[in-house]
Amino acid sequence: MILSGQNLGQTPSFQEVEKTYGDFLTALGYNWREDTNMKDTPRRVAKMMLQEITKGSYCEPPKITTFENTGEYTGMVFQGNIQVKSLCSHHILPFIGKAHVAYIPKENSRIVGLSKLNRIVDWFARRPQLQEQLTTQIHNYLHELIGDSLGVAVVIEAQHTCVFLRGIEHDSIMKTSKLSGDFLDNNDNARTEFYNFITTLK
Repeated sequence: MILSGQNLGQTPSFQEVEKTYGDFLTALGYNWREDTNMKDTPRRVAKMMLQEITKGSYCEPPKITTFENTGEYTGMVFQGNIQVKSLCSHHILPFIGKAHVAYIPKENSRIVGLSKLNRIVDWFARRPQLQEQLTTQIHNYLHELIGDSLGVAVVIEAQHTCVFLRGIEHDSIMKTSKLSGDFLDNNDNARTEFYNFITTLK
């Protein structure tokens, strides 16, 4: 699977990123080497990008624990208000919000450890991309992980600073969704129940 923003496991040189960002600041006209507050900025930015904000491009996927569905549970599994902290790949500005993830296992399918849904969202979020891509990536990864299920649903709502700080400069919220199986067809009111779960979190 090719992931948006993924560097195929090749972590860039910290020193190269630091030097290049220093050159970028110089090109913008900042005398950052003589500024007490900026002289360490290239190092800080290199650390932030490689080890924090975009680490999902370079680190391995989280170890995901799945369990046999021994109780033959076929209801919805929902995890809401999962933090999303990512970067828009158009302007490399943050978008921040929440993800809501759900799936419906079959009697013979796997069940995912609950906190692992959070880890999946966080891993995919920490790379430059569009929100639409992030939504699809989480959905498809979970679908592959569980195997044969009755459906997967992902909704993300986020504020984009590229809209808030530039261009139209409006404080708005973007929502995206990716539904499959019973969620898409609304079998047994699965889609309705999913959105009701989200609404009760507000």
